[in-house]
Amino acid sequence: MVDKPLFTPGPLTTSRTVKAAMSRDLGSRDTEFIRVIRDLRNSLLQLAGVSQADGWEAVLMQGSGTFSIESVISSITPPDGKWLVIINGAYGERILKIIERHGIAAEAIRSAENELPDLVAIEAALGGEEFTHVAVVHCETTSGIMNPIAEIGALAKEHGCVYFVDSMSAFGGVQFDFAGSQLDCLVSSANKCVQGVPGFGFAICRRELLDATEDHARTISLDLTAQWRGLEGNGQFRFTPPTHTLLAFAQALRELDEEGGIAARAARYRANHDVCVAGMRAMGFTEFVPENLQGQIITSFLYPTDDFDFDEFYNRLNEKGFVIYPGKVTKANCFRIGHIGHLFPADTDALLTAIRAVAAEMNLSLSPKPA
Repeated sequence: MVDKPLFTPGPLTTSRTVKAAMSRDLGSRDTEFIRVIRDLRNSLLQLAGVSQADGWEAVLMQGSGTFSIESVISSITPPDGKWLVIINGAYGERILKIIERHGIAAEAIRSAENELPDLVAIEAALGGEEFTHVAVVHCETTSGIMNPIAEIGALAKEHGCVYFVDSMSAFGGVQFDFAGSQLDCLVSSANKCVQGVPGFGFAICRRELLDATEDHARTISLDLTAQWRGLEGNGQFRFTPPTHTLLAFAQALRELDEEGGIAARAARYRANHDVCVAGMRAMGFTEFVPENLQGQIITSFLYPTDDFDFDEFYNRLNEKGFVIYPGKVTKANCFRIGHIGHLFPADTDALLTAIRAVAAEMNLSLSPKPA
């Protein structure tokens, strides 16, 4: 059986060695497995450039990345807390929905999905209301735009707010100054840029934040502070851990280090992106996000014609052995091509060859753009 390369934002194409790491069975209370958990937590802090000695903690949480986001929000917000959510895509909207579902006060500042957040509007909002928390998505996977988390963090700190960043699709694959961004808590997932498999997410938080939110949790299973205290106390998850996924993640972290760390992986993702965009432009496709705002994680492309049949386009590519992603932008018709996972520029070239063939089969009317 040959796996199709996944040009998606996750789950991703993984290496054979990451998949092979899941072939072992370890008990959740096995001393070897407890060492794996300890090492994973330390490795995540090292990846962020921080440590427990600096007052940081890595907390692992079962489920998808969204579970970890909800865990943080529902656990660190006091009864009188109020969030300012910076939104320029579907995943910012999801954060707001989680906050509101828990009956927590919140307001949103929205920008177009292919525009950066308005820093002037954010500063005005923080100066005019008593907000306790600020949230933003790092790489808004709706479009692929990269948001200015350091600038937003500076505003959040200026106004005394706890700063939360959803770095689901960026952490491990984008270079940024973790400490310099002034964040208090970041969330990501096993199956993104570290190139593990789905099954858990993680929060990297200031210890003082966890200590200060002991009694704020609104759920049992998603209680972030209780999860942290359990991991610190006996090294174990409170409830059944995704053992095989954690073993795969340990291998994925080793492979990230062997590749040369975040800088090398970011460079590979950028090469994938550059090959993809150049090839798509040469065929006549146009990106939704302006070039100067694009990251190397995923790219949204506008439908080439008003009558473009994405389902047919997708299915024909799928039959040729390539998987891309539908669009999530609300104000334009787009599809998405991811650049992350165990993929290389040669894989992107192969995808482009398949897209050229499908475009010819569908008789798409495209106008190639000059290089």
